[in-house]
Amino acid sequence: MAQLPALSPRLRKASIWMLYLAGLIPAAWGFWLGATGRLPGNPVKEFEHLLGLWALRFLIATLAVTPLRDLFGVNALRYRRALGLLAFWYVLMHFTAYMVLDQYLNFAAIVEDIARRPFITIGMAGFAMLIPLALTSNNWSIRKLGGRWAKLHRLVYIIAAAGVLHYAMSVKVVGPQQWTYIAAIALLLLWRPLRPYFNRRKRTARARQRVTIERI
Repeated sequence: MAQLPALSPRLRKASIWMLYLAGLIPAAWGFWLGATGRLPGNPVKEFEHLLGLWALRFLIATLAVTPLRDLFGVNALRYRRALGLLAFWYVLMHFTAYMVLDQYLNFAAIVEDIARRPFITIGMAGFAMLIPLALTSNNWSIRKLGGRWAKLHRLVYIIAAAGVLHYAMSVKVVGPQQWTYIAAIALLLLWRPLRPYFNRRKRTARARQRVTIERI
């Protein structure tokens, strides 16, 4: 398996923090563009859209860690937690922008919006499911929950499906960009049931290869 370059504990921690910092740059840049009047059209909606899109991208990156390891031998497990938490922070910022900048904390209008517009209902449901995953993304929770931790974090697949559905339903016309994200999420979801068969075949092939080498 092709590991990423080995790092000392200090450098490994630093690389993860660098990922967090780099991951938050799009949000900071989008906020600056909006604050200086450089976002086209409705700047609040554009900023909301940007945050939601990056949340979806980080969800895709999080789900892609395992297939990348299985299919191409690229082991990026050290960054999976950071990618997942970045997805959460972007969803939280997306939600906050909607609540504060779009609806001005008008809770009656927000509740009506959630009930009346299905894509917002789906988005809110995805956000609610993401909260316990973010709260338990730490070593203490892994030890405390044991096997239940892995079961809880399988919700990420449902959250990703909800996220891409929310995105597709939020636009008037589902175009190439939306279909690209739909296809990416669909392939990543499809990989989960296929993974055991693929890994079993891979183990069988390795065993046969070892037998062949020993005979030689």
